[in-house]
Formats: sequence, C-alpha cells, structure tokens
Amino acid sequence: MFTGIITDIGTVRSAEERSDLRLTIGCGYDMAGVDLGASIACSGVCLTVVDKGNDWFAVDVSTETQSRTPSHMWQEGTKLNLERALRVGDELGGHFVTGHVDGMGDVLNVAPEGGSIRLSIRAPAEIGSYIAGKGSIALDGVSLTVNDVNDADGGTDFGINIIPHTAAHTTLGRLAAGDRVNLEIDVLARYLKRMAASQ
Repeated sequence: MFTGIITDIGTVRSAEERSDLRLTIGCGYDMAGVDLGASIACSGVCLTVVDKGNDWFAVDVSTETQSRTPSHMWQEGTKLNLERALRVGDELGGHFVTGHVDGMGDVLNVAPEGGSIRLSIRAPAEIGSYIAGKGSIALDGVSLTVNDVNDADGGTDFGINIIPHTAAHTTLGRLAAGDRVNLEIDVLARYLKRMAASQ
C-alpha cells in the first residue's frame, strides 16, 4: 500500500530481457534500509526489489505489467516516480494507492494556469465512471485531486492541476500532449461501483 506522495525520482540505468524484463533503477534512497523483497512503486506500479546496491535496486517487470503500462517507462534513461511502501505510523498525506494500474491515460493538453500546470487527460471508457470531480486519482503514482470530469466519445476527459512543488519533485512537470500515463482510480470507487452493480 502507498499514499501517492513521491519521495524520489529514479532513473532506469539498464533494461535486460530475461524471462521477465530486469530493470536496474538508480535512486537516492539509503538502500541499507531497503530489504530484498520490499515493494517500491515505480511511476505507480508496485514492483518487488530483487537485487540492490548502494544507490540502485533491481526489479523484474512481467509481460503482463508491460502490456498494461506505457512502453517508454521501461527504457534506459527513463525517469520514474518512486515511493516506498507505507509503514504503520507513517503520515497519510495523499490517498490509499495500491500500485495496481487500472489503465493508461492520454495527455490531451498541458497549459499554464496561474502558477500551476493544468493537465487534461483522457481515460479509457471502462474506467471513466470511476473518476469523479473532487475525487482522488493516481497519475504515474502521484496522488492528485480531479478538478472536473466530462464524458466524451471513446473515453472520459478529466482535468487536474499540478502545483510547482509537484512539478519539481515528480515527473509530471515533464509531461507533454501525446504522452501516456498510468492511471489508478481511488480504491473506494472500485468497491462502490462493485456494490452498486451487485444491487
């Protein structure tokens, strides 16, 4: 379990095809405090640490995970939002994030709005009904508040604002129209939709 509050930006140092894709990710974490088998969310994807060094860790990315996330994420040189798993007693500054991606969104527009950046994203139709104005969503692992939602042909468009701090301390400040991002809907919305469907 995670909170969507990013604590580091990592860099994919190498990507090696094995039975799964083995990534080596450089980071600023004190890896002495990270056990093998620990979970680290990498741009919203919960992955298991399978090897580590002083300033890096390795993960295996399954074919299933690769098929459900943007392919550019797993290439050498890519920057990834990192968050270590939530521990009992940690501050919950965002919202509960599982690290299980529900779908990919397309960035439609990036525009300045005051001191912030306004992002317009199109979500696939199958998850659009889970997105609500003033609700929470994780975008590449970052906990954000949805400003507005509009159903459109072929999907659901929603808007969010990225404040300067978030732009500087995550990869979201680098987004441009045409980019693809990982989306994870609020876990509460999943359960509410399931309950409503069973009535």
